Amino acid sequence: MNKLLFFTILLISISSVAQKNPFKNLSEKDGKIGIGTNAPDELLTVKGTIHTKEVKVDLIGAVAPDYVFEIYFTGFSESMPKYEMISLKELEDFLIKNHHLPNIPSATEMESDGISLKEMNLLLLQKIEELTLYTLQQQKEIDKLKEKVFEP
Repeated sequence: MNKLLFFTILLISISSVAQKNPFKNLSEKDGKIGIGTNAPDELLTVKGTIHTKEVKVDLIGAVAPDYVFEIYFTGFSESMPKYEMISLKELEDFLIKNHHLPNIPSATEMESDGISLKEMNLLLLQKIEELTLYTLQQQKEIDKLKEKVFEP
């Protein structure tokens, strides 16, 4: 009987220890899960590399930068009526002074605050759309200059 009691207590002890946390790098604090950290600061905090096939980010509350083209081609955007694309000269002046693109955090800000994938992807798309428009404007100027150079 003593052996049976001993093995029962042993099994219960092993079982309760195993159920506490079978993963050494997984923690929970205040309802927040940490992987690779004992101090999760968000609902899920991962301190390390994540390998995945896809990341889907909801855009709830965000404005996609179609407003760049809307304002350029129609003069108005309901989603972002105050947006103004700066001139290339204004852009150059900003770059000389700040060494980063307007509305994009500096390297120092990114290092200290991190980045939001949703916010950064939307900002980068805005910059791509602006670059597209700058390129179209420059091509129009090039075409006009070609016409002047090759006029009979």
